[in-house]
Amino acid sequence: MNMSCGNVAVEKGMVNRGNWYRIKRVMQKAKNKEAITVGFLGGSITQGCLSSTPETCYAYLVYEWWKKKFPDTNVNYVNAGIGGTTSQFGVARAEDDLLSKNIDFTVVEFSVNDDTTPHFFETYEGLLRKLYQSRTKPAMLIVNSVRYDDGNNAEAIHNRLGVEYELPCVSMRTTIYEAMKQGKFTNRDITQDDLHPNDKGHQMMAEVICDFLEKVYADLETPEEPVKLPDPVTENGYEASVRYQNTNFTPQTQGFTADDTPQKDIREIFRKGWTADKKGSWIRFQITGSCFAAQYRKSVMQPTPVAKAVIDGDTEHAVILDGNFEENWGDCLYITTLAEHLPYGEHTIEIQIETTHAQDKVPFYLVSVIGS
Repeated sequence: MNMSCGNVAVEKGMVNRGNWYRIKRVMQKAKNKEAITVGFLGGSITQGCLSSTPETCYAYLVYEWWKKKFPDTNVNYVNAGIGGTTSQFGVARAEDDLLSKNIDFTVVEFSVNDDTTPHFFETYEGLLRKLYQSRTKPAMLIVNSVRYDDGNNAEAIHNRLGVEYELPCVSMRTTIYEAMKQGKFTNRDITQDDLHPNDKGHQMMAEVICDFLEKVYADLETPEEPVKLPDPVTENGYEASVRYQNTNFTPQTQGFTADDTPQKDIREIFRKGWTADKKGSWIRFQITGSCFAAQYRKSVMQPTPVAKAVIDGDTEHAVILDGNFEENWGDCLYITTLAEHLPYGEHTIEIQIETTHAQDKVPFYLVSVIGS
């Protein structure tokens, strides 16, 4: 890997050591020339937004570290980054997009997508628990990206869980952002929008992560005991999240049409859902859980229909799902929490088109309903 980030104190990246048993197990497996799969789950930074090529994204550069460290081993690469998504969506899609690939090691990166709130503290814990307990028992590394205009991110809550679960955490705030604040380079040297790194920024991120991996590798022969999964620190309403789309669920409908366009890549996000464009059209789900959310398209093509969601007939607490997007960067896969911590059991969720316009440009697109 061609690194040129000498201005960054990469050794300050490890903000929580955690337990290295699992990651050492993966390295030993690779050292024994057994095939391994390294995965990356996160938002647009993990996807590689604003890197010039997929191969200059930090995730691919970290994957290259594994290949070069173990040249006689077949190392597989899974990049499950999707822009504009949070750990609430991450826990619902983790099985399909990541765990089904039988990963051995994964980076988890949602620190600039999640907010520092109890809600995301709980969704992130659900994600960590789902990954930790999955069938391949993967090693996990929490990566804290950062905003380069103000240094904000969600690492306070993410790393609190990292400490609780003894998961290693590395931070771009204590490394890249700190070096920028010290005047070693400017924000525009590494990012054009103070959020998404350019190639140099991705290279710096990779160096911080690979410095941690080198620390583990240097200590590979030191025995380490596995840790026991702790009890949840939140109500843990999201660990068992399930995403309902037209490929795995058949709701009752009137006026909504299933979209059967093939999905060739996970980033083709407006697939497997339902569309409607007439006022009064409705779609009804009866699903089991206690926390529920709707995913739908917010479109820059305006006007667009507006829907409302009602759970168990409780119209007093109806939630508006407005398909009109006020930003201009493109259509957004938006997630709205409909209810949290209802009594666990079967609940009815009805989504109805509330408002249409004579000049609607696109129909309302319901991508999925998430129950957990």
